[in-house]
Amino acid sequence: MATAPWFVIGPSTLVAFIGLMRGPDKTPPESAEDWRDATVDVVIPALNEEQNILLALSSIARQSLKPRKVVLVDDGSTDRTAEVARAFGEDLGLALEVIRREESIGKTPTVKREARDLDADVEVVLDGDTFLESENYIERLVQEIYKAPGVASVCGVVQPMRETDRRAISDEAPLKGFLEKHANYVTPRPGAWQRFNRAITNFYRGILYTFLQRFVYRGQMTVFGSIINPVGCAVAYRREYLKELFDYYEPILGDDLTNSEDIFIGFALLNEGYRNVQLQDVTVRSLEPEFPRLAHQLYFWSSSFLQSCYYFDGLLRSPFKGFRRYRQKHEAKHYEEDHPDTRDHIHRRGEPYRQPWGQGYTRKYGRPMGWAVFMAALEKIAFPTALLIMLILQLWEPLLITFLAEMTLVILILMFNAPGHRFRAFWEAIAVTPLRYGSLLFDAVNIGRFATDLWITRNRRWRK
Repeated sequence: MATAPWFVIGPSTLVAFIGLMRGPDKTPPESAEDWRDATVDVVIPALNEEQNILLALSSIARQSLKPRKVVLVDDGSTDRTAEVARAFGEDLGLALEVIRREESIGKTPTVKREARDLDADVEVVLDGDTFLESENYIERLVQEIYKAPGVASVCGVVQPMRETDRRAISDEAPLKGFLEKHANYVTPRPGAWQRFNRAITNFYRGILYTFLQRFVYRGQMTVFGSIINPVGCAVAYRREYLKELFDYYEPILGDDLTNSEDIFIGFALLNEGYRNVQLQDVTVRSLEPEFPRLAHQLYFWSSSFLQSCYYFDGLLRSPFKGFRRYRQKHEAKHYEEDHPDTRDHIHRRGEPYRQPWGQGYTRKYGRPMGWAVFMAALEKIAFPTALLIMLILQLWEPLLITFLAEMTLVILILMFNAPGHRFRAFWEAIAVTPLRYGSLLFDAVNIGRFATDLWITRNRRWRK
């Protein structure tokens, strides 16, 4: 969610409108691989997730497509995460392997090691505080990832985990039966203050996620066939691509990729010409941080996006290579017309959004998806800067006009994406405004911290 345009009057919104009106690439995919033959493993990085790990495991057990193996990596927890998980796995007969570390090394090294140690075709990474709400979640991700060799990652729609969601999955099999036999593993209900803080975050995130995933990401998918990065709390990767990625970047960066591994991975896959797909028909629920910790997570997301732009500057500069890319594509088309027996040695003819793979192509010609990266970076830097300038110079009239126009657009977009609940969406769009503008101003702080890391302290030990 690092590319979230807190201020919606901008190019990302325009692209989303164009995409939703135009529709996706009509080329039918032709894959030589059958998704039913794929081996699927699930990796769960977890740190102090005793209160949530049963929800994640129970949701896996209910999936229409059962993974071959579930690997839980307890990254130095000080609670009973591993104990609770083992008890549930044994009770259910789940193919669960628990790896327990004495000290935490972070999520990025965990994902990297399992990409190398496992031999599955598809690696599903599921956070320990997330559960799969759709019972066909894994099946849909695997189906989509096998539609074309250019699809490297697939995720569904992420929504905040509410107390009602937690109770609903706890009251269903197989978790209900386990908790009835093991009362000592029943999670106590959070206190009133904790529930209040989570309610604020869930309210804010629910609206943000609806706007971003149901509107901006849908538009990017129809225009570019990809989003910038997968939502890392529940994502399926082609394990081979993931392993190749880490094998290439580890000698260069070690484990210091960025402050959020899914953003770096998403950029790296785009840099190779692969695609990150989001599906709109399957959902997961993820536990959001309590309100006082919201700024901490916003920093990780925003800083990781800026760090990835720094590492993948060839992708960022794609708009300035547009003419060169157009000319190359035009010449390639004429060559294929003159040589009908030739066949692209990398890509199948039937793949939608087909383009050459490889970092060399990105450096020379850029990528169509680079436009989305460039626009997101422009918005992230320009919007807070413009707002601060208007505040400092006391330009109240332009600020008011801008605010009213932006508010109107937010209301219309949210009401459009809430059929049957448009009246509620109207008031929610108004109520969330202080949080949106607070996040926008906080991005100015993130930009300052990134600039300090880059040019003053030169501290680039960015890791999650």
